Amino acid sequence: MASDQTGADGVTRIVEVGVKPETDREAVAESWLVTTAEAVAHLVAGTKKGAPLESAKVAGLIGVKETPRLLPHCHPIRVTGVEVDLAPDPQAGRIRVLVTVRAHDRTGVEMEALTGAAVAALSLYDTAKAFDRAARVEGVRLLSKTGGKSGDYRADPPA
Repeated sequence: MASDQTGADGVTRIVEVGVKPETDREAVAESWLVTTAEAVAHLVAGTKKGAPLESAKVAGLIGVKETPRLLPHCHPIRVTGVEVDLAPDPQAGRIRVLVTVRAHDRTGVEMEALTGAAVAALSLYDTAKAFDRAARVEGVRLLSKTGGKSGDYRADPPA
């Protein structure tokens, strides 16, 4: 039996959402750049590339907007708002990326929030690697979502 994503002929399809009601939806996702205290200090202060934190925010916005072009099962949706927040912790050598996406549409915004969080962290990594080759992106996850048929979701706090 074929899934709702793949027809009996084995061809991948986008799920039909045209009959679903439009509702307000919101999703919040996070990711982390994990590096050294020195690298975080450079990112916060700015580098020869400019202001890495601002660049990461723009990259996160672009990630949200480009999600349907990157992920074949995502519908283009009417995003009504996006916030990309960065919380550097120089002592711990990490930066938390938090992306909130809102829309009024027939399908959710979880993938947009996750993509935005991942792309923003990758933008930070692009600059951090000059100071720490072992820098890494970790913990990309959905924190919460509201709206839609499946209802609300809130992730358990990390252990």
